Order: sequence, then structure tokens, then C-alpha cells
Amino acid sequence: MIFSALLPATRDDRKWSLAAQVGVRQIITKAASDLSGLPPPYSYRALETIVGRFRKAGFSVYGLEGDQFDMQPIKLGTGGRDEAIDHYRQLLRNMGRLGIRLHCYNFMASLGWYRTRVDVPARGGAQVSEFRLTDVGEDLAPELCITEDRLWQNLLYFLDAVLPVAEEEGIQLALHPDDPPLSPLRGVGRILTSAAAFDRVLAHRDSPSNGLTFCQATFRAMGEDLVKISTPWLRSGKVHFLHLRDIEGASHDFRETFHDNGPTDMVAMLRHYHAHGFDGPLRPDHAPAMYGEVQGPFASSTSVGYEMTGKIFALGYLRGICEASGIAVN
Repeated sequence: MIFSALLPATRDDRKWSLAAQVGVRQIITKAASDLSGLPPPYSYRALETIVGRFRKAGFSVYGLEGDQFDMQPIKLGTGGRDEAIDHYRQLLRNMGRLGIRLHCYNFMASLGWYRTRVDVPARGGAQVSEFRLTDVGEDLAPELCITEDRLWQNLLYFLDAVLPVAEEEGIQLALHPDDPPLSPLRGVGRILTSAAAFDRVLAHRDSPSNGLTFCQATFRAMGEDLVKISTPWLRSGKVHFLHLRDIEGASHDFRETFHDNGPTDMVAMLRHYHAHGFDGPLRPDHAPAMYGEVQGPFASSTSVGYEMTGKIFALGYLRGICEASGIAVN
């Protein structure tokens, strides 16, 4: 398995140094302009500059994660959709040219992943995030809302347009589930809320580029049996990326945990992934903010759950499981 970390596209001395010190070499990043200080990464020069920043620090960019530019016209099917899809195809060509093999993308329209609180006390006073449906705000403006049927149409239209380029460039598209996995959320339809939804996506086009991010805790929030649903996807090579974290609760009411004290048997799950042939990239997902760290206000993206101390703990814990289980780690 390939251990990776999500690091900012502009050098952060603390995060970059700590990642290197714990042995991470493969990086996932978000190359959007507001985080990189550069033009959008469908500009080859901009993406090349980001890759160069990491290379200088001894890292390789394995993949990109999240919306790399404004993809709302694609998701909502509004004006400028085809132009945005052209930008995405150019992004894939740039990735292929630079050896970036993976894009973890989502199809959450108008709202990304969502939490209602970010300062819930956990073990020893660490802070974790939670979601409570009863605390969700008002519906968004009508122009930002969309039905599930329309969202499905837009997702399949997008896949038909971009998968041929991804195939040509040898890039794996890894679709992330909706977090939280419920619909609607603030008036916005959401469709990637069950294992059956992913089966529909995979059946739409049989392509080596058409796969998923197995975000373990999000599928748990759906109430799915993690072993049962992942087994056929693993065997068919459709799990392109693993996100490892844990939660207590279910889709309408849950809070995050440390990687070692949630209800999921992490040892059993890592052994399961390995036994069914997964040898690709994984990363610890959201982790608690620990001593000396404070989670900022929630703004989706990497605003919460991405302080480094909890990530270091998670990396060590997961590596230890792998070593004790005879699972090779790169």
C-alpha cells in the first residue's frame, strides 16, 4: 500500500516538514488557485510549478483531490458547463504529462462535505467535528438547489465527456461519496449516498479510469456493511483510493473519532483491503485537533480535520497495523 498525505499546494513549513519526518513521500494536494496562489491547474505551467515545489522538498505528487477550479456549472448543469468540462479535460492532459495518476473528485453540488460543529471535546480534550441534522441551516437559494434526477443526468454527462481523456492519459478518477450521505441537504439533492449509487456509476461505463474513493467512515455512515460492499469493488480494481477515518453515529447524527477508538475494526479492515488485492494509495482522513491546535471555522475543503498532530498519530497507528499484518507499505 502507498501511504500518502494531503498537503497544501503552497509550502507550509510545519506540515511539509512533519510529513517528511514521518516518512511520507507521496502527496495528494488540491491545486485550486485560492490555495496555490497560481492560475487554475488547467494551466500546465501552474500545475508544473506546484509539482516542482513538492519535488524540491523531496515529495512526489501522486494525485489531486477536490474541485481544482469552479466545477459548479458542471454539477448544476448551468451556463458554462461545456467550457468547464473542456477545462477539466485539459487538467487531465496536464496531469498525464506530469505523471499525476489520480484525481479524487466529488459530485456534491453547491455544498461540499458538511459539519455543524467543529469543537466537540474528545479524548484528552482533543477537538473533533460532528454533524447533526437538527442543527443544519436553512435551505440555499433556489438557483443553488438541484433535484437528484438532474444531478444524475449531470454526473453521467460529465463522465461520458471526460473518461475517454482519462483513459488516454492513464489517470484514475476516484469518485468520493457525499458526506454526510443524505439527501436533500439544505435543499440540495445528493446522489452518492449508498453503495447502489456507486454500482450505478461503475456500470455506466466500464473503464479502468472509472473508480471510487472508498471513504470508509462515509460508507459506514450510510449503514452499509463495509466488507460486503468493498469486496467486489476491490476484486475488480475499482477502489482507486482509500480514505481512512472513523465515526460514531449514522448519517443524520455523528461525530468523528480518533483512528484507534472508533467502532470500526481498523486492523480487520486493513487486512481485508490487502487480502483482496488493494495496493494503491491511502491516506488518513480527518483527524482530531490535538494539544496546541485549534480547529478553525468550518468552510469545507481542508478547513477542519487537517491539523498535523492527529494525522501523525493516525499515520503511525496505520503503519503499525500494516507492519504487524505483513502488509508492505511504500
